[in-house]
Amino acid sequence: MLILSVVFLYGFASHRNANKKIEDIDVIFKNGDNLFISYEMVNKLLIQSLNTKGNQSKENLNLNNLERFVQNNDMIEKAEIFLTLKGSLRALITQRTPVLRVANSTGSYYYDKQGKKMPLSNNYSARVPITSSKLNKEKCNDIIYLANKIKNDNFLRKQIIGIKQIENKGTNQFELKTRLGNQIIIFGKLKKVNEKIKKLKVFYQKSISDNTLNNYKTINLKFKNQVVCAKY
Repeated sequence: MLILSVVFLYGFASHRNANKKIEDIDVIFKNGDNLFISYEMVNKLLIQSLNTKGNQSKENLNLNNLERFVQNNDMIEKAEIFLTLKGSLRALITQRTPVLRVANSTGSYYYDKQGKKMPLSNNYSARVPITSSKLNKEKCNDIIYLANKIKNDNFLRKQIIGIKQIENKGTNQFELKTRLGNQIIIFGKLKKVNEKIKKLKVFYQKSISDNTLNNYKTINLKFKNQVVCAKY
């Protein structure tokens, strides 16, 4: 009788718990407070998917479908959705990370670190390099690679404000626009990228200490073991 009673109570509790309504939605952003998409927008997506203003029972809830629906939003890279012990719905949201902003005749938008298009946000404007170059799916891989390099380097992230992609004899070459000194950096092809970045940092360290940085209008990194500059 004791065993039967335990089984009955367990089954009754499980059934009652499964039929409880979802009364609360908790949204947590995993990668920063500068939100390209707001808590309210994610909450609205979840309610829209639940289709009952968050009042759907646990038993009928399909978490995988919820995650796929939320991840269809262009601002969201990943969504992890689960139920808490208290019965609320919790969503862990990873926003997309923009590395480049495009502003040309085709429109204005971001590319994220994975090379996917991402719309501008009314909530926050990312401080990333801007390009006016016309890009397509085949031509954007190189510039996204360079934009990621800039994003992941503390010095370059602060100094580079623009990237220009130039196609020359079937290969992509690049020019960078600087914040400090307002120079054009002639970067050239994406060959020996780390060496070029190292040369650039050494050049800046020397020219800033000598107070000569503002004398130059271009900084050319295309030559081996040297930096060639043109003065104003």
